[in-house]
Amino acid sequence: MIALSIAEIAAIVGGQSHDIPDPAVRVTGPVVYDSRKVESGSLFAAFAGERVDGHDYARGAVEAGAVAVLATRPVGVPAIVVDDVVQALGRLANTVVERLGATVVALTGSAGKTSTKDLIAQLLQRSGPTVWPDGNLNNEIGLPITALRAVEDTRYLVLEMGARYIGDIRYLTGLVPPRIGLVLNVGSAHIGEFGSRENIAVAKGEMVEALPSAEAGGVAVLNADDPLVSAMRSRTKARTVFFGESDEADVRAENVRLTATGQAAFLLRTPSGCRDVTLRLYGEHHVSNALAAAAVAHELGMSVDEIAEALSEAGTLSRWRMEVTERSDGVTIVNDAYNANPESMKAALRALAAMGGASSATGGRTWAVLGPMAELGDEALAEHDAVGRLAVRLNVSKLVAVGGREASWLRLGAYNEGSWGEESVHVSDARAAVDLLRSELRPGDVVLVKASRSAGLEQVALALLETTSEGEVAGR
Repeated sequence: MIALSIAEIAAIVGGQSHDIPDPAVRVTGPVVYDSRKVESGSLFAAFAGERVDGHDYARGAVEAGAVAVLATRPVGVPAIVVDDVVQALGRLANTVVERLGATVVALTGSAGKTSTKDLIAQLLQRSGPTVWPDGNLNNEIGLPITALRAVEDTRYLVLEMGARYIGDIRYLTGLVPPRIGLVLNVGSAHIGEFGSRENIAVAKGEMVEALPSAEAGGVAVLNADDPLVSAMRSRTKARTVFFGESDEADVRAENVRLTATGQAAFLLRTPSGCRDVTLRLYGEHHVSNALAAAAVAHELGMSVDEIAEALSEAGTLSRWRMEVTERSDGVTIVNDAYNANPESMKAALRALAAMGGASSATGGRTWAVLGPMAELGDEALAEHDAVGRLAVRLNVSKLVAVGGREASWLRLGAYNEGSWGEESVHVSDARAAVDLLRSELRPGDVVLVKASRSAGLEQVALALLETTSEGEVAGR
């Protein structure tokens, strides 16, 4: 964060100073809410959660180097006391970003936000100092925490914005107003809360409604291949740029194909020329993410040569998102267990099928280890059934459905599509899945692990990669 004194921060957030010997002392480090991440000069934000109260860690944070604590009550160490820490963080982020003058790029969508954010960051940092979220810090806490990492020389600030309810993105864009707003897609994520894809489109469209006019430099980057997204053109005063495989897209992909190892290759066409791109990322679904990133980079002045080179070199920055690791015995583990919704689950299965093409020639098999997709409401049964059926249609060798009711729906969908015998199984938990896989995996197999974050299925992938000398799962 730009260096601000305790007195300046207190004035910005409307707080009262407590136990502060020198209000002129400056915060020179990051703003953090995890006391384990405190650095010298930090500001520690204390949140009172359901299970952990950050106020209890205030003294430890100061002893670790924090200049002060942002809190809702006095904590016996230097503190700025406010009524609401979340709102105070938002006000602080708003003021800091406004003073900096960095170009703010914000993106939203039902699937692919974090992967696209990582791609945009890897492109833009070639043009200047760039700040972007660590992981998926995309809510009312994570977004200001990310924004407050910007410093005096920050040129680009890339922000991911999530939504569970209509109005969430309007709130986030109010905290840190973007000049360039990107909407990736409208899918089924959180449809249990929203009720319909149309309502999800209303929420996601708040991104383009918040943009400045075209005359003021506002740019809306929209997916030409998603009708609910492309229709958002009518909801913004910003200039509109389309990406996709459609002929109407300003930045588009032509001749899309998959390599033998499952990475996408295509011809990138922009208003300033075209170049070939071969992604390091696995799965055809990353083509749309790459086009979105390319459209943003092109708007910010990068040449098509720079964009194509950066895309071809870009990797995965965020953990547990199509992380591909080959074990010494030739088994490949694909850890995509950070989150899941119907669209991302189907995309991951298609990527698995593509990756399995090369291994099948040598006897390798594809394994889909899948858990529940959360927050689907009344659509849960149909969506899990559809994923199970797709695994069969893609000729995935083995389906392992992990968990309770939703997993049984995955298994039932596969069974009804024709997956009988030992081609698909339902196991109760991650331990059972690990035991099954350990006993049956052989060289050349490719294993995809994916579920919603609440399922914790990343433990399956980690267990298959990290074992003790006795063969037990590390950390059991």
